[in-house]
Amino acid sequence: MSKPARTVFCFGVYLGLLGAWVVSFPNSLLTTFGFPTTNEVWIRMLGALVLVLSFFYIQFARKEMKDAFHLTVYGRSAMLIFYATFVWRGYVAPAIILFGLVDLIGALWTVVALRSD
Repeated sequence: MSKPARTVFCFGVYLGLLGAWVVSFPNSLLTTFGFPTTNEVWIRMLGALVLVLSFFYIQFARKEMKDAFHLTVYGRSAMLIFYATFVWRGYVAPAIILFGLVDLIGALWTVVALRSD
């Protein structure tokens, strides 16, 4: 597995763990980040979506889909902008920025790996 593929694979594993956590124990994640608990299905649906995304990231890596590696950088970088906007607008607590930072760090890791490859 190439260096860029390894970065995307690791991010896919992260997404898989996060998605499984949200599907299985949604309220533990919600309270950790200052959201009210819920018994509605939407949060588990979000976790399922994250699990599907993790599958795609892992497959991109396994199949060495270099074009996809580049595209993931844009999407992962944009997440910090979305989360910062949500905080700025008062929709969420600032702790949500941590998820955006993880996304940005993963994207930068992929950029560095792509350049060195």
